[in-house]
Amino acid sequence: MTQNPGPEPSAAETIDDPSMAEALDWFVRLQAAPGDARTARAFRDWLEGDPRRGEAFSKVVAAWGAPELLLAARNVAAATGFVAPRRASRRRARARKATTAAVLAILALAQVPELLLRLRADHLTVAGEQKRIALPDGSSMTLNTGTAVALDFAEGRRRVSLLRGEAYFDVLPDRGRSFEVVGRFGQVVVKGTAFSVKLDAEEDDVVLGRGSVDVARRAQPRDHAVLAPGETVAVTDGAVSPVTHVDTARSLAWLEGRISFHDQPLARVLDDIRRYYPGRIFVLRRGLEQIAVSGNYRLDRPALIVESLAEAAGATMTTLPGGVIILR
Repeated sequence: MTQNPGPEPSAAETIDDPSMAEALDWFVRLQAAPGDARTARAFRDWLEGDPRRGEAFSKVVAAWGAPELLLAARNVAAATGFVAPRRASRRRARARKATTAAVLAILALAQVPELLLRLRADHLTVAGEQKRIALPDGSSMTLNTGTAVALDFAEGRRRVSLLRGEAYFDVLPDRGRSFEVVGRFGQVVVKGTAFSVKLDAEEDDVVLGRGSVDVARRAQPRDHAVLAPGETVAVTDGAVSPVTHVDTARSLAWLEGRISFHDQPLARVLDDIRRYYPGRIFVLRRGLEQIAVSGNYRLDRPALIVESLAEAAGATMTTLPGGVIILR
């Protein structure tokens, strides 16, 4: 069983290639300031200052898990006849500018879903943040990291749409009005209870702490399940899973600022940790993600959790500038 991490590490490996470090720094800056003209001009000047920087930036994009961005840049380069020359020419300088413009445009487009989400949300949290919110009916909800919700309490309704992430609801009883939480695939209807709902790409997970809830599939409400305390269910696009028992103390540990797991594949644990870590985490060694790990950690220093898990799994952890962690 893994243990809580100790003091800040001093032996983590770093990549000391100046071009790669600068490229990674620029990638992060461009994501943090989409559409900022001054940042775009500075990036363009940096990119055109040395032909090797374009190659370094492409490598960072590929490692960042955005192959479509790299492909677009390559397509523009191919269409303009761009190659990385030792001596600049006007034609090649124009090609570099076109490639840079394509990269900047796609980076800006990548921000559109996040912008739309922010416009829809009434409350949201960023990576590593948690927030407790009092609702208009006297109930409360606690938003976990990277969560967004929209509220509808008009004309007697009690409805919360969970747009992203995970939230815990402590619902005030009201005999005349049900309380409804709508997720990506499922919806939860209650009178008065406490439960959590967590969204991911493939399913909505519901864990009941106390009371009783009815969990139904949005596409087919007749496909539903009633939960008792200590039970959980998952709702996908096509089905409601069988009801199973769950360790609520472990599942809801995040309410106390902790993450707890037992004999879970490293891949699944890292998926949870990524929600709290503002950087990126990559696993490059085959089979590493299948190793089972256990632990109980504080969530305020997620990088140290990853280091501890890497040590337990026999992996090497490399930290790059900009908060990129690579396990191999």
